[in-house]
Amino acid sequence: MKNKSTEAAIKQTVGIGTGLKQGSVRLVKYKSEWNDIFQSEADRIRACVGDITTQIEHVGSTSVPGLIAKPIIDIAIAVESRKDMFLVVERLLNAGYIDGGDQGGDGGYLVERDSSPGVRVLHIHIVEKTDVQWRNYLAFRDCLRRDKDIRNKYAHLKKTLAKRFPQDRKSYTEGKAEFIKCILSRITA
Repeated sequence: MKNKSTEAAIKQTVGIGTGLKQGSVRLVKYKSEWNDIFQSEADRIRACVGDITTQIEHVGSTSVPGLIAKPIIDIAIAVESRKDMFLVVERLLNAGYIDGGDQGGDGGYLVERDSSPGVRVLHIHIVEKTDVQWRNYLAFRDCLRRDKDIRNKYAHLKKTLAKRFPQDRKSYTEGKAEFIKCILSRITA
């Protein structure tokens, strides 16, 4: 169940342009407020599941200063085991989050939050700390933060895909996969 502070935080995200209709693609300039939203949400998550998480990180394009992004905050949560993963999911669902299902190797277990029906503001990816996805979330984010050339190439790809697939988020995401895989193979080898 959502409490008043959660409702206020969700309204705040909408007020600064965070949130995106399900399935659609819209890119916006980086907003420093995204980090504040992450911090606030991470505090809420820790209150629900802090005793069973090992780490909570802001990932995805909204975590990279200067990078255009879909206005949805991506959060990755690391847990020690699959059993812990399902315990985290259960607690977050009880706290009012939406069950996005087990995405396996394509995002861990997904839990989401909407600001209104069909308008997504948060994606929370729960993965085991030993899962390669955890390493990849952090490695790709950190690479984009430190390498302006790669960040610019990624931004160009995102713009091209957004124009091509404005109402097809799945194709937009699939279109980025090869670039991400290539970068990860270079930086994690």
